[in-house]
Amino acid sequence: MPLQSGRMLRGNRAIIAPLAPACVNPASSWEVSPAAATAAANARSKHNTILFAKSVRYRGTTATTTDYMYTLLFVLLLNACSSRRAPPARAAATDALVEKSVNTIRFLADAVEKDNSGHPGLPMGCAPMGHILYDEVMKYNPKNPYWFNRDRFVLSAGHGCMLQDALLHLAGYDSVKGSKTPGHLENFETPGIEVLGKGVANVVGLALAERHLATCFNKPDNEIIDHYTYVLLGDGCQMEGIANEACTLAVHWGLGKLIAFYDDNHISIDGDDTEIAFTEDVIDRSEALYGVTTTGYGSPNKANTYSVHGSALGAEEVDATRQSLEWPYEPFYVPEDVKSHWSRYVPEGAALEAEWNARFVEYEEKYKEEAAELKAIISGELPAGWEKALPTYTPESPADATRNLSQQNLNALAKVLPGLLGGSADLASSNMTLLKMFGNFQKGTPEDRNVRFGVREHGMGAICNGIALHSPGLLPYCATFFVFTGYMRAAMRISALSEAGVIYVMTHDSIGLGEDGPTHQPIEHLIRFRAMPNILMFRPADGNETAGTYKVAVLNRKRPSVLALSRQKLPQLPGTSIEGVEKGGYIISDNSTSNKPDLILIGTGSELEIAAKAADELRRGKQSVWYLLFAGSRLMSNQMNTRRVSSLLLSLQGLVSKQGSRLDGRSMLEAKARRSGLTGLEQVLLLGEYTRSLV
Repeated sequence: MPLQSGRMLRGNRAIIAPLAPACVNPASSWEVSPAAATAAANARSKHNTILFAKSVRYRGTTATTTDYMYTLLFVLLLNACSSRRAPPARAAATDALVEKSVNTIRFLADAVEKDNSGHPGLPMGCAPMGHILYDEVMKYNPKNPYWFNRDRFVLSAGHGCMLQDALLHLAGYDSVKGSKTPGHLENFETPGIEVLGKGVANVVGLALAERHLATCFNKPDNEIIDHYTYVLLGDGCQMEGIANEACTLAVHWGLGKLIAFYDDNHISIDGDDTEIAFTEDVIDRSEALYGVTTTGYGSPNKANTYSVHGSALGAEEVDATRQSLEWPYEPFYVPEDVKSHWSRYVPEGAALEAEWNARFVEYEEKYKEEAAELKAIISGELPAGWEKALPTYTPESPADATRNLSQQNLNALAKVLPGLLGGSADLASSNMTLLKMFGNFQKGTPEDRNVRFGVREHGMGAICNGIALHSPGLLPYCATFFVFTGYMRAAMRISALSEAGVIYVMTHDSIGLGEDGPTHQPIEHLIRFRAMPNILMFRPADGNETAGTYKVAVLNRKRPSVLALSRQKLPQLPGTSIEGVEKGGYIISDNSTSNKPDLILIGTGSELEIAAKAADELRRGKQSVWYLLFAGSRLMSNQMNTRRVSSLLLSLQGLVSKQGSRLDGRSMLEAKARRSGLTGLEQVLLLGEYTRSLV
């Protein structure tokens, strides 16, 4: 079924020349004109990275098939002109079946109507794009959504998640049945969803991971890593600064296996056209292929209006849309011929994975060492004894800033953890994050492991999320000053929500910065991250503490870790240990009898040295004192049944805290009080006493 000359002209701003077999996808009979092929090749050679494919806005109601063909044209053009591998060989559907399948996707968005919540516009407008990707281009295995060499698709315009929900359902994924979060699908709840939030920037991280691993492990006779990353982004994505941060890096790094589709529907929630706030020429900025879509395509009265973007159509408009698209079926019904067409992806996906597994067996036979390393990155299994590489310190070791001690740990780990890579937001020499035995990850050297993010804190965090979620054995870290987490806190929160074990190396941790003044002095930052769910917040006090922090961070692959590190030198304290950090809180020194000290001192980071000196002074005055290191409440909560920590929580007289946050101690005390069976009134009195003890 060759694409006929002239079929692309209606509604298209770019004229496609008469077609000739100069640039043909070998897996199908679709053809691309020499002029179009040359245009794409020129654009690609100029920046060698993200290419935008976009479908066309049609005012009529019967242009679905043409819309489909236009989208397919550019996907296959990218396929043929980007030296990419051919898509899986699949029988082409007839025009009628294509139109029915695309409309099936649109009407599966009836879930928005059923729940009276959601965004129907994008699924209706972008159904042809989604159909093309999942039906003609991408390789995946619905019954194993985590197959390593799958193509990855991310819906950056996540509000339109019913599009991906419908596509996963048609393709045979089990995960979308009874989704707990249908309004915005989440990676940890719905296999088949790659990432959560920060879509286009996450995609750059996914593509970086593919490029790095392919360069490290592919061989001339076996390209064992060969997958692509696709993203659908909207006008809102283009407006946000994070998209510019991430996409300029993708261009700089030459991530040519990243392909973006731009849903340019010109609709704004605040009005009928994005021109009320956004007039930038995205295509000029991106040097991209051009076209636009109709949000809510098929809806006679709401298509191409802002009301279809974020609200259900309403029963009357749903009926009108059924008539407009000549759709006689009940809600959520998939016609038998459409179901039959899509049913092939379960056996086909299994065959694709089996074929890749056979290739991996061949790879393993010839390249045993590389295969073992790649297996570990795919599975997340850490090398045996890796933690022995962590340095240890004694009180006789020289005082040093914990940022310098952090660099010692990073470089020690880089020798034994092949998945460790990362960098700083243009502060590597100050954050001390350079891996000295490696060069820079660049377009020409993607095998190296120092990632130069430039001054792009928000994009940096989101890119690291993508790297972490690509493969369990990839261990990304990123760095800036602790006070600058304000620029990237949203990405760090998404790390916690999406279970991406990014390591955040944050230096210049306190007011001890002197001449830099309040703009560089983090005050409220510590309590913010201690309050954030599923994130580990650390302030190591010396070398052993820093090593212990890295051990915990590496082991926690589904929880990000934040390391607040000092610029000033700190002594190596007696009593600190790697093992103690793993407990979250532990007693450094105790001169009490019967486990009943007169006073308890708590400290973290650079303040622990002050607590230690205070303890020495008090003991000279015949006081019995514990001084305790508070590494992290979430780790410490796991130790709450131990006798000494329980005693700490309930021994309130004389409690002095220098930990910087009352939130953690109070929350732990609440938990202990509940476990102790105290009544509500007793808990109130206990918590009141605790609060007074901190004054």
